[in-house]
Amino acid sequence: MKLKNFISYLTEILFIMIISLVVFQPAKINGGVIVDEEKEIKLSAPTLVSKTSFEEVLVKRRSIRNFSSKPLSLKELSQLLWSAQGITEKTLGLRTAPSAGALYPLEIYAVVGNVEEVEAGVYKYKPQNHSLIKIQVGDKRIDIYNSALKQESIKQSAVCFVITAVYGKTSWKYGNRAERYVHMEVGHAGQNILLQATALNLGAVPIGAFYDAQVKSVLRLPKEEEPLYIIPVGKK
Repeated sequence: MKLKNFISYLTEILFIMIISLVVFQPAKINGGVIVDEEKEIKLSAPTLVSKTSFEEVLVKRRSIRNFSSKPLSLKELSQLLWSAQGITEKTLGLRTAPSAGALYPLEIYAVVGNVEEVEAGVYKYKPQNHSLIKIQVGDKRIDIYNSALKQESIKQSAVCFVITAVYGKTSWKYGNRAERYVHMEVGHAGQNILLQATALNLGAVPIGAFYDAQVKSVLRLPKEEEPLYIIPVGKK
């Protein structure tokens, strides 16, 4: 093949590759799971003013284990996700829950079963975009239920939040103290969800009894990511 023809051939191949990247938008890898960016759900801006006082929310918060069959709205789901890890200061990327060194090792998954405008499936919250990325299709609440000693609140919930952590995001800086800091942080995020649910007049209950390996398998978590907290939420 002549040099001129060879260069022309390479140029054509390069052009095709660029067009493919722009037009077809290939899926990204997210913790070992193929993620299609077209499956991203942009969430509505959070509500920052409520008629319910903070003190009233503290008084009313209770663990609710029985839910009705009424669906949550997409706006309610959005507000709950924001309460857990939403961005509250854009310049530094600070969030609703405090984090040691602002390293943010937590990930929030929404196991959706009964939410308006949202197909049943497993979604991962992206705080930077205030959006959800679909990573699995189908109602997985029963799988989480089986992984968590068959607690009925999970099966009845409209959405089940699973908070996970990547300890390495904190340990590189804090060494052996990292585990303590991460566990403090998941408590902050979990309480935020519980208080926000109360403010929205929803039911919610914190769950810590589950088989880690089974939950990890259901969510298809990467090796370095560990499940720490389950919070079912639904209409009272």
